[in-house]
Amino acid sequence: MKELLSGNQAIARGAWEAGVKLAAGYPGTPSTEILENIVQYKDDLHCEWAPNEKVAFEVGVGSSFAGARTMVTMKHVGLNVAADPLMTFAMSGAVGGMLIVVADDPGMHSSQNEQDSRNWGPFAKIPVLEPSDSQEAKDFVKIGLELSEKFETPVILRTCTRISHSRSLVELCDRVESEMPIEFKKDPTRYVAIPAWARKMRVKVEQRLYRMIAEVEKTPINRVEMSSKELGIIASSAVYQHVKDIFASASVLKLGLSFPLPENKIKEFAASVKELLVIEELDPLIENQIKAWGLKCRGRDIVPGIGEFTPGKIREIKAKLEDEKLSTPAPVTESADLPPRPPVLCPGCPHRGTFAALKKFDVAVMGDIGCYSLGTLPPLSSLDTILCMGGSIPMAHGMQMVGENKYCVGILGDSTFFHSGVTGIINTAYNKGISTTIVVDNRITAMTGHQENPGTGLTLEGEKTEEISIEAIATACGVKRVRTANPYDMKEMNETLKEELEAQEASLIVVKAVCPLHGKKLIGPKKEISQTDCVNCKACLKLGCPAIESNDGDKPVINPLLCWGCGLCAQVCPKNAINDAVVETPTDY
Repeated sequence: MKELLSGNQAIARGAWEAGVKLAAGYPGTPSTEILENIVQYKDDLHCEWAPNEKVAFEVGVGSSFAGARTMVTMKHVGLNVAADPLMTFAMSGAVGGMLIVVADDPGMHSSQNEQDSRNWGPFAKIPVLEPSDSQEAKDFVKIGLELSEKFETPVILRTCTRISHSRSLVELCDRVESEMPIEFKKDPTRYVAIPAWARKMRVKVEQRLYRMIAEVEKTPINRVEMSSKELGIIASSAVYQHVKDIFASASVLKLGLSFPLPENKIKEFAASVKELLVIEELDPLIENQIKAWGLKCRGRDIVPGIGEFTPGKIREIKAKLEDEKLSTPAPVTESADLPPRPPVLCPGCPHRGTFAALKKFDVAVMGDIGCYSLGTLPPLSSLDTILCMGGSIPMAHGMQMVGENKYCVGILGDSTFFHSGVTGIINTAYNKGISTTIVVDNRITAMTGHQENPGTGLTLEGEKTEEISIEAIATACGVKRVRTANPYDMKEMNETLKEELEAQEASLIVVKAVCPLHGKKLIGPKKEISQTDCVNCKACLKLGCPAIESNDGDKPVINPLLCWGCGLCAQVCPKNAINDAVVETPTDY
């Protein structure tokens, strides 16, 4: 039976078919839907959201050491978080197959940076698989787990945004349980990485790599598709699909296993064509290795190293290769004059009240990764930096410790706090910092699509569990000033902020309100603006709420289809011109 699946759905299906016993991860686009789809197979395996990628990875290591087939999932920046256990686990090696699914985001559609996760292959000396469609995404899960068990190594399955979210037909199979028993066999010389034993592990890593190099020459997932002998192209992942469309007559060496590289196969392919071109997204890993072998090829001289490769970019590469000028089509008439649509906080978003209150103070606001990142854009313009998950609290502390005159604030979400905010809080309290931390707790991991986290009281599998208290954690970490506030109450927000910003010790404010899109209930009665009482001062527009509209200097109006009834606009109106709308509206969405 065949089914139309996205790459992420196919990976989830592949894990089930291959007998995976445990799957763990942390949500992050474009990887999130893998675990969201694998939960349908929870009768046959255990799946969980971990507080962060490092924890997910370490859960996976324990599962693998016990002999179970295991998968951990994350986006590219998540593997940075999990790098510490990765590098040592690469030496001790897997028992039950261990597949690390890493979803890259070329073009930074929803990421703070652009990374090529293939680099972890040569760095950790472990295999890297790259599927080019959903069928391969499913099949490569099984292949990766088999490689992992054969060579006792973790294996990276590297996808990208286009593979994760594009759909293609997939042949479905039945689940096949692993024959390996679940039993941890003690062996300190292998599992205890003290220097005396780790040095021997290090030697085995090199020996394993040489054995894998011999294997990659035979694998059918690296295949030559011979056509014209004029031009040969080496490609992988989604780039392969674009190459097949744009370079219809070229011969192609399609790499499914991009590390270690099949040296002999590449040399034979290079010898079979007049000109060799390497087209790879982001870093020139394959090109550099080919040139190190003494082969002549083209690559970075005409292939860009930034951004996602679309068919248009592949056409540009083709034009440069053939020394032709590419004619770019004019914009479609209907879309040429459309206004820009910058991302904004949703109508009724509780974060809006927090940022509106922060604007009233002379503050330096260190941001973090989440929906609230949008607080940096006009008209709120209340967020000054974004670095990485959990970076807000230490940055605010560091700025304050060197004598910054402004109040220093770190702001992060509930899921981000559990991910990597706790250590920052400990550091601030321990080192006698006086910065203020704001946790905007909307009761869910909102930015990646409403996944559960340790503060929601539910697991990935839908079971009730402990609802971890952010306030209790902060208190236990040594913060004596811990407050809660309602972001829809501007007076309370202003007073709470004033008191905590002026306090000469570390403080934490939990700003708590359910994300309306998750709660699916109106916050309060919908609002409307009295056109008689309104003096067109535009104070309500400074909230940046998409429900409040104003065209060509006209007085603002509230779109009843967008309003969630949060009431912030009524609180900032100096003329009391905003009141409850006289309309019948549903309370649920």
